[in-house]
Amino acid sequence: MADFALPDLGEGLTEAEIVNWLVAVGDEVAVDQPVAEVETAKAVVEVPCPYAGVVRALHGKQGDTIAVGAPLISVEEPGGFAEPGVVVAPPREESSGNVLIGYGTGNAPPRRNRRRRSAAPEQIPAPTPSPEPAAAPTNAVAVISPLVRQLARQNGIDLGGIRGSGPGGVIRRCDVEAAISATEPPSSGGKRIPLTGLRRAVADKLTRSRREIPEATVWVDVDATDLLAARAALNAREPEHPVSLLALIARFAVLGLRRFPELNSRVEADEIVLLDEIHLGFAAQTDRGLMVPVVRDAHALNTRALSDALRTHTAAGRAGTLSPSDLTGGTFTVNNYGVFGVDGSAAIINHPEAAILGIGRIIDRPWAVDGELALRKVCELTLAFDHRVCDGGTAGGFLRFVADCVESPITALGEL
Repeated sequence: MADFALPDLGEGLTEAEIVNWLVAVGDEVAVDQPVAEVETAKAVVEVPCPYAGVVRALHGKQGDTIAVGAPLISVEEPGGFAEPGVVVAPPREESSGNVLIGYGTGNAPPRRNRRRRSAAPEQIPAPTPSPEPAAAPTNAVAVISPLVRQLARQNGIDLGGIRGSGPGGVIRRCDVEAAISATEPPSSGGKRIPLTGLRRAVADKLTRSRREIPEATVWVDVDATDLLAARAALNAREPEHPVSLLALIARFAVLGLRRFPELNSRVEADEIVLLDEIHLGFAAQTDRGLMVPVVRDAHALNTRALSDALRTHTAAGRAGTLSPSDLTGGTFTVNNYGVFGVDGSAAIINHPEAAILGIGRIIDRPWAVDGELALRKVCELTLAFDHRVCDGGTAGGFLRFVADCVESPITALGEL
C-alpha cells in the first residue's frame, strides 16, 4: 500500500484544504490522474497522483485541512504493498510528467515493495495505542504546521492545554479553532465565516500592506470623452479582438512606469529595488473573492495583446483555473473599481508592490472645454504609492502622464 503525501505546492505554502475528491475508494487510477482538488492560500489546484493502482483510502474529507507531507491518498499498486502507515516518496522510475513541486518522476532507483500477509487490501490497520505522553512545555507541543502555532499565538491560546486530534496527538487547525470558539462569549445570532484559503491570504496581505507600507494617495479628474471614442474606433477596426477600457488605461500605466520607474519597484531590507520587467496585476472580483491575476511582461505587449491577456486571466479567475504562479510576482496593479459604480477609492497597495492605480466610473459631468462649459465623460484616477520609494512629485508626475494619455489617447497610443 503506497501512501501518497500532499506535495509541496510552491510559494512557501504549508497546507491546503480539500475542496473535492475526484476519486473514491475502489476506483482504479492511472499515473498522473488528478485525484483531488485542494485550495491553498493562492488558488484551487488539482493534485495528480504519481501512482497507478486501486484507491484504498482517502485521508480526509471535504473541508479538511492537511499539511504538506501528510498522507493524502493510499493506493494499492500492482506488485505488492508497502508497510501500512508509512509515507513513501513518489516513484521516479515512471515518466509521469507531473509538475507540482516536491515530487516528480525522473531517473532514480526503484522503490522496494514489501508484501504483507495479514489485513485485506481495503483495510488500513489502526495505529497501536500508546500511553498518554507526559506534559511538555508549550513550545514542544507537536502541531501540524507553523500556521497553526501562529494562529494559537495570535489568539492567546495555550497549545499545552489542547488535546490534538491528529495522528499521535498532533494539534490541527480545527483543534485551535475549537479552542478559540470556546473562549468567545456566546452569540445571540449571526453567521460566522472562517477566514480560510483565498480569503485568509487576501486578509493577510492587506493587513501586512497597511502595517508595513507608509502609503499616500493622489487623485485627479480626467475627461475620458476621447478615450471612449478611441476605444470605439479600435473595436470597429478589429471587432474580433475588442479592446477594453481597462486595457487602454493599463497600457497608459505601463508607458508611465517606463518614465517613472520608481513606481515599478519594491523595498527589500534597506534598499529600493527598481525592477526591469513590468508584471501587471489587476484586481478581479470572482465568486471566491478578490483575486489579482498577473499579466507577465506587460511592457512587451501592445494594446490588443494586453487586452486579450486581461480577458483571458479574468475568465480563468472566475472559472477557478488560475494556478498559484498566475497570482504572484506582480510589480504594479491597476484596479477598475468603477465597475461597482463608485467614483473613487483609497486603494490598498498589493504588498510588496510600490503603487496601485485606481479607476473610477465614467459619468457625465459639466467640464470646461475651450473656455466654454460642456457635458463630458469624466472619471477619477487615483494612485496610492509607497512614500519610501518616491515623493509626491514623482507620484503626481506619473498620474498626470496617465491622465494626459486618457485625454489624448490617439497621440499616446500611436495606433490610430
